[in-house]
Parts: sequence; structure tokens; C-alpha cells
Amino acid sequence: QNPKTSAIVKQLVAEGNAGELQKYFGSRMEFGTAGLRAAMGAGISHMNDLTIIQTTQGFCRYLEKNFSDLKKRGVVIGFDARAHLSSGGSSKRFARLAANTFISQGVPVYLFSDITPTPFVPYTVTHLKLCAGIMVTASHNPKQDNGYKVYWENGAQIISPHDKGISQAIEENQEPWPQAWDDKLIDSSLLLHDPYATVNKEYFKDIQKQCFHRNINKETNLKFVHTSVHGVGHKFVQLAFKAFDLSPPFAVPEQKDPDPEFPTVKYPNPEEGKGVLTLSFALAEKDGAKIILANDPDADRLAVAEKQESGEWKVFSGNELGALLGWWIFTCWKNHNRDTCAIKDVYMLSSTVSSKILRAIALKEGFHFEETLTGFKWMGNRAKQLMDQGKAVLFAFEEAIGYMCCPAVLDKDGVSAAAITAEMATFLATRNLSLSQQLKAVYDEYGFHITKASYFICHDPKVIQQLFDNLRNFDGKNTYPKSCGRFKVSGIRDLTTGYDSSQPDQKAILPTSKSSQMITFTFANGGVATMRTSGTEPKIKYYSELCAPPGNSDVEQLKKELDELVHAIEKHFFQPEKNNLQRKTE
Repeated sequence: QNPKTSAIVKQLVAEGNAGELQKYFGSRMEFGTAGLRAAMGAGISHMNDLTIIQTTQGFCRYLEKNFSDLKKRGVVIGFDARAHLSSGGSSKRFARLAANTFISQGVPVYLFSDITPTPFVPYTVTHLKLCAGIMVTASHNPKQDNGYKVYWENGAQIISPHDKGISQAIEENQEPWPQAWDDKLIDSSLLLHDPYATVNKEYFKDIQKQCFHRNINKETNLKFVHTSVHGVGHKFVQLAFKAFDLSPPFAVPEQKDPDPEFPTVKYPNPEEGKGVLTLSFALAEKDGAKIILANDPDADRLAVAEKQESGEWKVFSGNELGALLGWWIFTCWKNHNRDTCAIKDVYMLSSTVSSKILRAIALKEGFHFEETLTGFKWMGNRAKQLMDQGKAVLFAFEEAIGYMCCPAVLDKDGVSAAAITAEMATFLATRNLSLSQQLKAVYDEYGFHITKASYFICHDPKVIQQLFDNLRNFDGKNTYPKSCGRFKVSGIRDLTTGYDSSQPDQKAILPTSKSSQMITFTFANGGVATMRTSGTEPKIKYYSELCAPPGNSDVEQLKKELDELVHAIEKHFFQPEKNNLQRKTE
């Protein structure tokens, strides 16, 4: 019933454009553990009013089956600022339609009245003890995209088998229920609640438990620049600084207000490097700020840059900031917990494609480190299990600039991470240390961990399948590569098939998934490289790391060795020319 998407379809039918209609209606968006992520537009392959109604009807029926008290507890729904003029879709509209679906079935809905960071949804699920949460966002994807992200009652993103159960329920509930389109009905419903004021108060109170140097924060002369890259983060990071008694950061004026067109950047993703930070660098130079904090548009990720003595700007990788935050959060914990026995209940987590620096710190300091599969759905769920057993999960991170610094949110959170990073920098400044100098000190103490990650773009699933099949049948059938150029392969773990050469029974310990590709190679020189497909983008990603024991300070030699290894992997394993792969461009 959306006049815009309806008109698009009618026009294509009138033109007899079977090719475009096939694109729109050929296959339904797949609902996975990441929920939905697709372009806004007409048809069942896109995010629009109808597909949101269908998805929510399926999710509602699935929740009814799993929770006898759903009508007592309810769900939370949040949204970012995305909008798509040509199809009439927007995050707010989708959130209201989803709310209408639940309310029509007698389920209480806590619908945020305004845009909100993604981490506020899992926070609300936990804080109000709700059955589930939905966040309408496409995070840092291109402007035409939107998404539908789902959280379970434990405050973590869903994992299997919930995705399959929800997917099946969507298939069984495709015809819109009566009044499904009339979202105005919710405004007069007693089942509609707005958690905005409560959550804003409680969240900032909860993150203050991670603030340890309030007096230093009040006095510091260190200046920060913040950009929300046309997303939702501005107001919330200002409030987080206030909660930590820090002076507010300078906001990049052209990027501080939400704008679904993302006019000043090619991609609204701070992970993409210096291009996204051009305006931040200019403002920092003008105002004499040494540190830049950048959130992605839904404020669950954080990128950090620091001005070096040379005048150059260094943008920290996700692994480097993970090392710094891991060191900082453990140091703060240690200073406030004199009981040496308590350390046996302390945990930190990172994903399998992230740097193993936390493992090195844990080994030396005596706490526990665990690695999980890629993505915060795994770290959030594992953290909750550990917390339920009385353990303290201090920190979790992934190299894609995602950090969980506060146990009140079991997902990555760029708002609390921004305030905690600012406090760490402020404290280090009192010791005349920069973030870069402290990072070197961490590596000196726990061993250098040099990492390099990138990706190739490939829009053809057949080529991707072929590339991974080739790796599994490299030297004849069912044989993986024994070397990569001059580098000898010493171990292989394939989490698509469940094979792990390092295990006595050759079976991988981490869960396997046939629906995504992921192979990790260990090399005789101590290097590790993982190749995997992305769940939300047409990319084949790779992650590589060379770890040296403490005391090996020849960083340039380590970097050179890793560069050569990466070059060999690209040449022999990816074969970009043969497979027509497009390289990442700045």
C-alpha cells in the first residue's frame, strides 16, 4: 500500500521490464543472525513497508512461541536516521510499522521517540527485562541500504537456531494482518511506551562505573574532535563526555547532524581510513585538538586518530585500539581490585579474526582470554554465559573497530568507547605519554602484534565459491595448500567444513557454518591469516597477523615479513586477476 513502491512496480509491469522485476521479486531477502540488510526499494528483495511488516509478523509469531509472558514483558524498537526518498522508506517509518505489528497482537512496545545509537537497544532489553529488541539501521552501509537487527532476551544479538526459526515464521506469515499498514493506530495505544528519557538517564549513569579518573578529566587541557559522520552519535557522545566530567569535544559542524544523504563522504564508514576523517583533521588543526574520535552512523563503532610529533595523523587500526583499551581496562580493574584471587574470574574476549594481543596480556597477567567466531553476536552471547556464572567480562573487541567496554551493553558500543578512550588519553597526558607511545609500551611488554587486513570486492557468488573450493582442493582433491609462495603452511582450520589440522581428531572446536566461507592458515614463521566472506557486503576479507615474543623489537623487519606474506596470499590464494576481483581503494 505504499504509493511510491507500488508505482515503481506498476511502471515496470507497464514497460514489460522482466529483468528488473526479476531483481525485485526473484528472491526474498534472507533473514540471518545479522537480521536483514538490503537496499530500500520495491519488491521482496528490498527493505520496504511490506517486507518490514512480513518480517515483524514472523518475528512476533516466533516470540509468542518462545515466551509465554511476551504480552507482559514486550519488546523495544529503535531506529537511526536513514531515509530513501524515491521509495518512501525510512528507519523511523519501518520502526513504527514494526511497533504497529506487535501492538496489534497485544504486545507492549517500547518505541524510542527519536533516533538512537544501536547499543541503546540491547541496553534497554537488559535494563527493562524485555523479551527482544529490534534496531532499524544499516550501520555504515551505503546510503540506499537499511537493516533490521534483532536482539534476544539476554541482550545479545541472536545466534542460530533463532535465525532459522524466525526465517521460517516469516515465510508462514506473509499476508499483512488487518490494520498492518495503519501505523497511526499506535499513537493512541496504551501498549506504546517511550523509553527515551529513562534509558538516556540510566545508560549514562551505568557507564560512569567505567570512569576512574574524574579529577584528571575535570582539569585536562587535552582537546578532542568528534564526528558522527552524519549519523546519530553527536548528542550521545557529548552526554558521555559530560558523564565523565570531560569538556565536550569539538563537533565537526558539517557532519554533526543526521543526514541520510551522507553528503561529505563517499562511504559513511570510519573503517575506510583517512578519507572519512578529512573534515575532522581540518577542525582539529584549527582548534588545536590532538585526538579525533569518529563514530559510524549508528554509533556502535569507534575510530580514533592522533596527531604525531611529526605533524602527521595516525589512524589507529581496530586491533591497535583493542590493544590499548584492553591494557587500559585491565589496568583500571587491577588498581581497584587489590584481591589477587579475584583475577581467576576475570575474562576478556575477541573474535578469531582479531589480534591475539589480549591473549598475550592475559597470559602474563593471569586472567582468562577466549576467542569466539567473528561478530559481536558470539562475544555478546559468550559474555552473558560467563557473567551468569559469576565471572567478570571486562572487555571484548573485534578488529572492525567494535568495542564492548561496559557490561551493561552486550554488543559493540561506540558511545561508551569514545568516553573511555578520552579518559585513557587524558590520563596518559598527565604522564606525558601519547596513545601511540603507550601502544608501543604495550607491545614492548607483551610482544609485538603486527596486523594487516583488507578485502576484495566480488559481486559473483559463483566466483567466491570457486575460489574457496580451489583452496580446499589445491594440490589435488581434498588437499589444502602446503605453502604460499616461500611461506610454509603449518596448520589449517576451515570453519565452513569443520576441519582443524591442529586438533587430535582434526575437528574444529569453534562452531562451524556451511553458509559462510572461512579458512585460517597458520604459517611456520608464526604468521596467521584468515580469509572469509562478509555476511553483509559483497566482499572477501582477509586478516593477517605476525606475533613476536616480548623482547623482539625489530618492528620494521616484522612489518616487512608480514607485507611479503600478505602479498603471497593475494597472489596465490586470491588470484585477483584470474578471478576478476576488485581491490579495496582508499
